[in-house]
Amino acid sequence: MNKATFYGAGFPYRDFGNLPGKLIVLEGTDGVGRSTQVKKLRSWLEEEGYAVSDTGLTRSELTAAGLEAAKSGHTLGPITMSLFYAADFADRLENQIIPALQAGFVVLSDRYFYSVVARDSIRGISSTWSKQLYGIALKPDLILYMKASIPSLVTRLIHGRGLNYWESGMDLHLADNLYDSFVQYQGLILEQFDIMAKEYNFMTIDADPTEDKIFEELKKPILELLHNRLTKGNKPK
Repeated sequence: MNKATFYGAGFPYRDFGNLPGKLIVLEGTDGVGRSTQVKKLRSWLEEEGYAVSDTGLTRSELTAAGLEAAKSGHTLGPITMSLFYAADFADRLENQIIPALQAGFVVLSDRYFYSVVARDSIRGISSTWSKQLYGIALKPDLILYMKASIPSLVTRLIHGRGLNYWESGMDLHLADNLYDSFVQYQGLILEQFDIMAKEYNFMTIDADPTEDKIFEELKKPILELLHNRLTKGNKPK
């Protein structure tokens, strides 16, 4: 079993003890296909006999509706947005992620706090402050960084759901249109992820190929992680 370990003080008012489950994080820029891969990975793991839970940014019942409403008005300042996301993260961590890990689930997280820190840094917020804010964060067992080129991201979004205000960083006034702003903004996000990849030991996965090929590459480190778990005497739930 894994002893709960945090990036900082964790939750000082609670001792979560051992966590027999595994926390696997998928990170990457907007449009890279994380949500699609989480769905595919969940189906695959469940077919293999594992109990699986998945989560992602803005899925807290406490904050989801308010955060979405605030973002739709394009009025959130950087600090307010950061704290809103921190509240969302804290609620999901304490009430969704950790209980699932205690029950032995494999938890798939579509983004973690790394995305928020990257966005904060670009908006002029101290990365030291942001990282201290997430001292409550549980250290994942595996962080898979899906990295795609900007042209690939643009192509996927234009032929998919399209570009939007926040994914294009329009609040930063990088350009006067969604396309050019998206290219510049996501380039800045990539720079931040590359820095954090070294600090937090991300495993980089090439996300330019086809959806199926990316899926096969994601499975390899997950299989290795879960194999190590099984050799220590734990069995799939």
